[in-house]
Amino acid sequence: MTETGSNAAFSADRLLLFGATGDLSQRMLLPSLCALTHDGLLSPDLRIVGTARSEMTDGEFRNFAREALEKYLPPKRRGGMAEFLNRLSYQALDATTIEGFDELAKKVGEPRQGLAIFLSTAPSLFEPTIAGLQSAGLAGPNVRIGLEKPLGTDLASSREINDAVAMAFSEDRIFRIDHYLGKETVQNLLALRFANIMFEPIWNASYIDHVQITVAETVGLESRVAYYDDSGALRDMVQNHMLQLLALVAMEPPTSFDSTAVRDEKVKVLRSLRPVKDGETVTGQYRAGAIEGRTVPGYDDELGKDSDTETFVAIKAHVDNWRWKGVPFYLRTGKRLPERVTEIVIQFRCIPFSIFEGRGAKTQPNRLVIGIQPEENVHLSLMAKVPGLDREGLRLRPVPLDISMPDAFAGAVKRIAYERLLLDLVEGDQTLFVRRDEVEAQWEWIDAIRNGWAESGLEPKPYSAGNWGPSAAIALAERDGVSWHD
Repeated sequence: MTETGSNAAFSADRLLLFGATGDLSQRMLLPSLCALTHDGLLSPDLRIVGTARSEMTDGEFRNFAREALEKYLPPKRRGGMAEFLNRLSYQALDATTIEGFDELAKKVGEPRQGLAIFLSTAPSLFEPTIAGLQSAGLAGPNVRIGLEKPLGTDLASSREINDAVAMAFSEDRIFRIDHYLGKETVQNLLALRFANIMFEPIWNASYIDHVQITVAETVGLESRVAYYDDSGALRDMVQNHMLQLLALVAMEPPTSFDSTAVRDEKVKVLRSLRPVKDGETVTGQYRAGAIEGRTVPGYDDELGKDSDTETFVAIKAHVDNWRWKGVPFYLRTGKRLPERVTEIVIQFRCIPFSIFEGRGAKTQPNRLVIGIQPEENVHLSLMAKVPGLDREGLRLRPVPLDISMPDAFAGAVKRIAYERLLLDLVEGDQTLFVRRDEVEAQWEWIDAIRNGWAESGLEPKPYSAGNWGPSAAIALAERDGVSWHD
């Protein structure tokens, strides 16, 4: 990949991790960096400095990292553990005050090439952290910064965060992270569309009936109680992950595979989203039920109080441009659903005329299913003749053409999404990161939906854990003659 910005010249030889003792660091960041070390993908010169509130020595942080790796990284990918741990050092810091940033700068040292910063902290800490970095000389032209979501709770707060970051960093040095964009199958969506001549000519309203995007979780609140109740499903999932998936499905072919060309086309889609009308959204909140054979409590029970936060949302969206005019995009996401799955369904139209109807054969429209998690695969249903002499009539049935990514690429390493994103941050490739105008276009659409809910007094409908949301979500699609792909 290449980058078109002015910051393409250097690969960082220092990586500074804020929130280095947090859950994301333990589960994703430290394992990803160790795996990259094991595969020889990080420069031997790269040094990694962790920072957080906790007081630790370098040795204690290395022990902390070792425990995280032993817990979350598969044994076969720990070959570079000793080398990785030797890269680590640590500096305690309270990011709410300016004091301590000078000591942090001393710990980081003077990079020979450049510094990459990964900011995994509460959004309320972004502004004081940026101010501290500036005061300590850690925001110069050879520094780039990665920002973990959430980037605001609405358009106004998102602009406030982006303005604060922009005071110190130019846009070509800001890497806004959506970890879904690091998933292999999400990137394969671009290859599927733009590296195969059979798909792009029919990837439009003339041949596609509708699109479904589902992000389903079986889990409840877990450790995200305070954040989730302030956020809800619309802001937690739709605003970022799902709209990014929609943009990749609906975008026009970019002129090249670089950060500017790809993101230019995505933002055009996001700006083409039609405002959602009354009756085009359904919200829900789970009640006690059963998931995979075990009883689970309802949302209010987990929260410990009554709440009107939605844990499920379904939306009928439209992209108003030439390619997609009249094609509905059905989005749904929720917690405590029957299975954990993220997938994109492209439902093609029926053939205009069936030559087989006179022989009693019925046809079904083709369907392309792109599985993102837990399994990465592509499934295309094609119509084929059932073998036989057909004395009682011709029979047709859908035949699946399945491509399992792990099987198709035997021997390929299955990577954590953050491996690619951290490597791109260190090397300066912005293609898989979200630009400011994308974020703001997403928030404009989401804010309008939330305002509509407030005006109409929409309240979440209850659904039992283990079901696919409220029955109204089924009706949202079925009144158009569409069934959700369950």
